[in-house]
Amino acid sequence: MTITGREIVLETLLLITRDGEFSHIALKNVLDKYQYLDKKERAFISRVVNGTLERMIEMDYIINHFSSIKVKKMKPVIRTILRSSVYQIRYMDSVPDSAVCNEAVKLAAKKGFLNLKGFVNGVLRNISRRISEVPFPDRTDLRRFISVRYSLPEWLVSQWLSVYDEDTVIGMGEEFLKEKPVSIRCCTNRITPGELEDELAAEGVTVRREPEVPGAFYIAGYDYIAGLKSFQQGHFYVQDLSSMLAAGWAEVKEGEYVIDVCAAPGGKALHIAELLGGSGHVEARDLTDYKVSLIQENIEKSGLLNIEALKRDALVTDPEALEKADLVIADLPCSGLGVLGKKPDLKYKMTEKQQGELVRLQRQILSIVNRYVKPGGRLLFCTCTIHRKENEENAAWFAKEYPEFTLVRERQLLPGKDKTDGFYMALFQKARL
Repeated sequence: MTITGREIVLETLLLITRDGEFSHIALKNVLDKYQYLDKKERAFISRVVNGTLERMIEMDYIINHFSSIKVKKMKPVIRTILRSSVYQIRYMDSVPDSAVCNEAVKLAAKKGFLNLKGFVNGVLRNISRRISEVPFPDRTDLRRFISVRYSLPEWLVSQWLSVYDEDTVIGMGEEFLKEKPVSIRCCTNRITPGELEDELAAEGVTVRREPEVPGAFYIAGYDYIAGLKSFQQGHFYVQDLSSMLAAGWAEVKEGEYVIDVCAAPGGKALHIAELLGGSGHVEARDLTDYKVSLIQENIEKSGLLNIEALKRDALVTDPEALEKADLVIADLPCSGLGVLGKKPDLKYKMTEKQQGELVRLQRQILSIVNRYVKPGGRLLFCTCTIHRKENEENAAWFAKEYPEFTLVRERQLLPGKDKTDGFYMALFQKARL
């Protein structure tokens, strides 16, 4: 039986919202599986899956206004059909509302909910006729307004408003909902930036240089990134600008020994190995066979010889690494709230309790891996989140607990203010003997 695009959307969203799969993994696996579909169909699947996740709180608000049964009480399949359908009605003018309603009813029946066809039809047709009448919150209730308008959980809005002003928080919310081009880094051990630019243009890719980072580009207009010959040949690496900046902050020098303790999939470690110009050595470590295999795969594609992938637990002291590294990179597990533009499901999965557990985990790892830094060496602590307890407060804790380390500089990058995801960096220098 032929599977439709909307059925693929439903199954993907259920994998994410019901079964706990991460959105970027679920969507990649689905697009790999159905790469035989034409470009337009796959673009539709990506748009509806990502859009529904990005705006899910807003979708639920609209549905709850029109439905006697609230979203949380619905069967997962019905809830998901309604969410993705309302997203199409509200944000995809190219799809007629009548087609959205009809396809949703068919999909409910196909999935075994014949008795709920009338319910789905009634709710969606009511929404399509009266969506302009929805009384959205206004700024008199700022937390609720930001939560619904930008689909951010209220606890998270409160957390950010306690640190940042209203315009900054709204700016972050707006930025997370914007469609952004993919950023890539030229693998300069294989090709020059100019040659890569010409190669991508010849493949029909729209290319724009990032002036602040040498060898960084934004690309758009391609069908399938893994289908690009330049990607297959390892001429570029898909990486956010913030991660590229982190390698620059590390200030590696020729011949240095570098240990990246939580490296998968290996972007920063590979970048640093490149910056070493074939000298020195980089150990890219991670906890599981799967993560190490990801790093190894990227190393092999890169052609770099001064980097290796190792399976190591950052919570267990490695006696062979003590005072061995000129630089330790500690891009540690975090709440991930700086990358909601790429991984929108994280805002629904994270809780304040989990944040607290991550604060403690980061401290445990830092208390171990700092011992790998040579006297006079450096430690670069990073996260991809926006949370003072995980970032600035943990950096302050580390500086107090380990006075042999001096905080050289730190920076919190913010979406809407900087050209990057939300990303934190703190560079420490260890005293010489």
